[in-house]
Amino acid sequence: MPDQPFRMIMISAMYENGGNTTQRLLDGHPELFAYPFESQPGTKYVQDYLTSVFPVKYRWPVFPLDASLESQYETIIDEECKVRLKTPQSSKFKTYPMEMNDKERKALFVKYASELPNTRGALMEAFFRASADAWKDLKRTGRETTHVGYSPIIVVDADKIVRDLPHGHVLQVIRNPWSAYADTKKRAVPLSLAHYITGWCLNQTSAMAYREMHPGRVHVLRFEDIVVDPVGVLSGFLKNVGVGSSETLAKPSWNSQTLTEVYPWGTIRTPTPAANLATAMELSAAEQEEIAVRTASLLKILGYENFLQSGTAKRMAA
Repeated sequence: MPDQPFRMIMISAMYENGGNTTQRLLDGHPELFAYPFESQPGTKYVQDYLTSVFPVKYRWPVFPLDASLESQYETIIDEECKVRLKTPQSSKFKTYPMEMNDKERKALFVKYASELPNTRGALMEAFFRASADAWKDLKRTGRETTHVGYSPIIVVDADKIVRDLPHGHVLQVIRNPWSAYADTKKRAVPLSLAHYITGWCLNQTSAMAYREMHPGRVHVLRFEDIVVDPVGVLSGFLKNVGVGSSETLAKPSWNSQTLTEVYPWGTIRTPTPAANLATAMELSAAEQEEIAVRTASLLKILGYENFLQSGTAKRMAA
């Protein structure tokens, strides 16, 4: 185990709000260990008032701390990575080379966790350290100081994350609700408009509340700002968490290999302002209006009250 404190950036975003895009933009940074896929650290032991709204795999975990370390590891859902490692033929990432053995990762997890206190934060530290160390073909610079994870909607647990990880940060990425819902409709089993927007509102409200409650530890960025100037916007955020800037922030990548599109990490293929607006315009007028009504209390606060106007003008002119 290294001597330096465990530093973590946990990205959060409502579905199709740009969390995957942001993680891929941070991927090639020379000071960061970026997790390869969604982290999905939740366990089946997560049971609270939010479990009827959000899947437990996306939540900050609850562990039976009296169980063995081997059992603790197995409770972490981590679906995308475990499928890629155990049944690669079934993974949507099967064409992306990755040299990691889950048994070896588990052994490292047990080793690292045995050297730490028996706490949730220590188990999460052991999990992310073990994942980076077990990834044999991970392109390293030797300058890495901070781990980057991404789990959708996990900002609802931001208070637990910053308490468990004294050197950890939570970054919430927000996207306008029209483009976000239009992209989530492209999923194989999409949520209804009412279900999706209820989750969107709860996620953003949680982010803003925890940012006030934990200043300097919980951060909020808009997807729309990131895609206009990824280097500038993300460098500003990273400076606040003690990480330098890098030109690698300009392009999404996986294991430092530039991606031509973010898919299959999410339904957002091309993270540009034009594509973002065009996606919102895919919705019917009735859908756009209902979303506006359901999100009205947040639109002005988040700077989205006039988002649709330019797109509507273009559609009318056409």
